[in-house]
Amino acid sequence: MSELLRIENLSAGYGEAVVLHDVAFALGEGQTLALLGRNGTGKTTLINTLAGATRQHGGSIALSGQALHKLAPHQRAAAGIGWVPQERNIFKSLTVHENLTAVERPGKWNPQRVYEMFPRLAERKTNLGTQLSGGEQQMLAVGRALVLNPKLLLLDEPLEGLAPIIVEELLRAIRRITQDEGLAAIIVEQHPQAILAISDEAVVLDHGTIVHKDSAAALRTQPQVLDRLLGVAR
Repeated sequence: MSELLRIENLSAGYGEAVVLHDVAFALGEGQTLALLGRNGTGKTTLINTLAGATRQHGGSIALSGQALHKLAPHQRAAAGIGWVPQERNIFKSLTVHENLTAVERPGKWNPQRVYEMFPRLAERKTNLGTQLSGGEQQMLAVGRALVLNPKLLLLDEPLEGLAPIIVEELLRAIRRITQDEGLAAIIVEQHPQAILAISDEAVVLDHGTIVHKDSAAALRTQPQVLDRLLGVAR
């Protein structure tokens, strides 16, 4: 398996405040990483740093051998980063279809494929972003990242605050995107078992440093380790 992402000795944060300390790991082509940790441990900061939305104080980030840490956010998107932040960041004054076509890049993912994955969006393609439910906005945020045709998808708590039926729909879509379509992903989530079930690897952060690395399958079968690291065994 070819290496896709390599992070070495990464330190980053906001302004002069350093949140991440000496973070290092690698991810292979087509692999999914579950990024876990209690609240406030640096998970979102790591995702934001990969996308270029924080201040990097040290270390390096390489995607397919290209140095990302020297690039602006829009250049990272062009290099292959697809980012779905907690805030979703859809264009609320545009329609669903305009949201997708505004950022579309050549590749196998296009608006029609997004509509096939999320039929709710096909039904609402002429609706403005402000007219969508929270779950529909999340689907649109994922779709917008996909039509960039990225090499690596970053999902920051994609299931947060959504109804159970929408959670199941999104989990099926994420499984298809990663396992069936082979798109590499890093997923931050507060429900570890749900994400570990569709991930290959797992990293746990605490106070901005990595305190545990393992395969997702191994960590999923160790509730006592999950309880110690996250305070949740299920």
